[in-house]
Amino acid sequence: MLTNPMQAKRLISALSIASVVIYINLYIVQGMLPLVSKQFEVAPAHATLLLSVTSFSMAISLLFYALLSDKIGRRTPIVISLYLLVLVDFLLIWVASFEQLMAMRLLQGILLASVPAIAMAYFKDMLSPVQLLQAGAVYIAANSVGGIVGRLIGGMMTALFDWQQAMLLLTGLSMIGVMIAMRLLPANDTSKPAQPAGKAITASDLRGFKLHLQDKKMPLIYLLGGAAFMVMVNQYSYIQLHLMQEPFAWGSFTVTLIFLCYFAGTYASSRSGKWVKRYGREPLLMLASVLMVVGTLITLIDTVSAIVMGFAIMSFGFFTLHSTCNTWVAERASAHRAKATALYLCSYYLGAALGGPYLLPFWQQANWQGLVVASLVILLLQQILVIILSKQKILAFYRYARLHRGAT
Repeated sequence: MLTNPMQAKRLISALSIASVVIYINLYIVQGMLPLVSKQFEVAPAHATLLLSVTSFSMAISLLFYALLSDKIGRRTPIVISLYLLVLVDFLLIWVASFEQLMAMRLLQGILLASVPAIAMAYFKDMLSPVQLLQAGAVYIAANSVGGIVGRLIGGMMTALFDWQQAMLLLTGLSMIGVMIAMRLLPANDTSKPAQPAGKAITASDLRGFKLHLQDKKMPLIYLLGGAAFMVMVNQYSYIQLHLMQEPFAWGSFTVTLIFLCYFAGTYASSRSGKWVKRYGREPLLMLASVLMVVGTLITLIDTVSAIVMGFAIMSFGFFTLHSTCNTWVAERASAHRAKATALYLCSYYLGAALGGPYLLPFWQQANWQGLVVASLVILLLQQILVIILSKQKILAFYRYARLHRGAT
């Protein structure tokens, strides 16, 4: 536990900056779809599968990092994976085919998983409960900043550079971010591994996953995060294709400006900790889920102002939901914290990976309108999950209302 407030701030800052690096690398291709399509001679809609490939390998790797960090501590896996990520960025300069790019993005996903898998458990080990709420809000806000910056940089690269120049710039940005994060990260990792260090991972180490999957609420939270992200992140991919078509005909950089709507989510993330304390988790999740539906429906008006408004509302709702779920998982896990967070994020990124192939046929058949219909199906399931999670609060309110009515 870090008793020095300055050390706590350094830890939060270090992992938040590392998070920005991670999400720049994850989402930069989403802003580079026109360049990827031109460089590797694939259809823009097919290029969107790059995000699905990376999200899939990232999702599976989260579970490995959770096991590893419980064995050897939180700091070492983060440090090694971040430096290897810089190396892979450098190697991307020489990628010559779309198949090679897919393979490298698969490898990137493995390395990108370390910080998301470990960060919240690291915070829980080292910070007080009050600091944990603050850290969770700041960290999720940093995730959204990384997503925004990555996509905008991708759009800028498409407009100004060729592939080799773009990857060289990405390598430089990653190196700077990693060096700053390592400078801030406390040198002494006093977090206690859940399992004895120095032994191989065995079947008994998997019991932590089983413990959380048997919890009555954890699996529902996992599914909720996965369903929400399945819709949100892939909607951002396809809206670019929609805005590049007539009657909008936006350019390759201009279209990435839609990602500025993410700032609504950044604000929501930074405030979510206070909102949870004031209003409670369940009502906040209910509101967030409704906002995602409302935002999605507004985009059907199909004007620039309606699309921007819809995506801002949807982003606000999504990041409120995600930040609340992410912190809830970390707080609810009394043991095997990294495994709890990893299971949540595994479901989260599997949602992103499955969303691309799921939405693609709807896009091909009915363009944006078809994609909205497909999104609403998932959002309806999401709403059902929120209601189930809120069941106890709803019943308590119902009993209170009956007693109050009886008393009057």
